[in-house]
Amino acid sequence: MRKSKPKKRVILPDPKYTDVDVTTFVNNLMLDGKKSISYEIFYGALDIIESKKVSEELSPLEIWKKGLDNVTPLVEVRSRRVGGATFQIPSEIRPSRRKSIGTRNLISFARKRSGHSMKERLAAEVIAAFNEEGGAFKKKEDTHRMAEANKAFSHFRF
Repeated sequence: MRKSKPKKRVILPDPKYTDVDVTTFVNNLMLDGKKSISYEIFYGALDIIESKKVSEELSPLEIWKKGLDNVTPLVEVRSRRVGGATFQIPSEIRPSRRKSIGTRNLISFARKRSGHSMKERLAAEVIAAFNEEGGAFKKKEDTHRMAEANKAFSHFRF
């Protein structure tokens, strides 16, 4: 490569929990640059999780982190053309991409859910992810199943 790699931006931790992961999640949740509304949605969703008493010993933030871990895929399939045929080749994902895919899946399936407000939909999706169910968890399972089915083509890896 001729150009050097771009520098990673420093992301400041969020004001309430002082956690960088929360800030990246809120940044992905944000629409039209309205970060304060995005924080409102996230913190409101955690309040709903707390009121539903999902787990007695875990805090809402820990439930969210566990749910996010449950929906982050470890492998993905990439299309590779070899001799006129296209193969789905399984490959491991680097940790930063893994986290961003999990975040994106959780948010997109929360948006697709039926519910009154985004707070409620996000809380419901996080609880579902914590209990290893819901759309985002199913997407992860499908990705892993696809990678397992195409394991025979892993020698085409680039």
